[in-house]
Amino acid sequence: MVETKMNVQLLAHTMITEKFAKSFGLNESETELTDVGELFRNGATDGQAVALSAIRTCYSPNKPSEIVAKEGAKYFGSSASDGGTGTDADRLFRQIVASKHTSTLEHLTFTFAIEGVSRALLAQLTRHRAGFSFSVQSQRYVRMGSGDRSGGFDYVVPESVTGDKTAVESADYDLTADDIFDDAMKHAQESYDLLRKAGVPAEDARAVLPQAASTNLVMTVNLRALLDFYAKRRKGNGAQAEIADLAESLRQEVTEVEPWTAQFFEGVSASV
Repeated sequence: MVETKMNVQLLAHTMITEKFAKSFGLNESETELTDVGELFRNGATDGQAVALSAIRTCYSPNKPSEIVAKEGAKYFGSSASDGGTGTDADRLFRQIVASKHTSTLEHLTFTFAIEGVSRALLAQLTRHRAGFSFSVQSQRYVRMGSGDRSGGFDYVVPESVTGDKTAVESADYDLTADDIFDDAMKHAQESYDLLRKAGVPAEDARAVLPQAASTNLVMTVNLRALLDFYAKRRKGNGAQAEIADLAESLRQEVTEVEPWTAQFFEGVSASV
């Protein structure tokens, strides 16, 4: 039984197929690259290709499989016509978000490994259902006894608990919030162990485990749903610290592989 820290890692995200890439020369040799292929080799992303295909399918006479090849040079090869940053594709993406036609962003998905978060966070996170998929470590099948392979349940300590503030004072003792929290975790573990020794199955003994007990999960979410989640749970918007930290970690992981999405996390996300 140990205190855990959150760890978030992007496992997978939307990638175009080899067949689709060949349609605009992405996989050809340098001397044979098309204009669109050159643009992608120099910075356009797979996510942008998918987003452009979805968005322009709604407005273009071209087929979805042809849009990047026929329209990519126009959108990815010229500066934004609205005077904003980036290419004209970025301008198009901004226009789509501003007009709330964001169903076209649902085609971009991201899968994360989320480790060392509390069950309290999980309860908040799973309130976001549309566009999310969750696979969560089970307290029913993973036994949390001190003598089990898990070594007991791990736990997350809220930021407000840490520090040197004296929570309780008397003539005989004084306790910090840390002391009180640590004692509660130890008592919960002892109670769980005793229930298991009494023959109570793990699926029922887990009832004494606290909301601070940590868990791990795999989560897949589309870009539209993630932007909505971030707008509601980002720092400075009244969210609890732990889930606000998660929102920020998700943003960092996504913008690392799809940098063009940063503009929406930074300001436009509230309108999604």
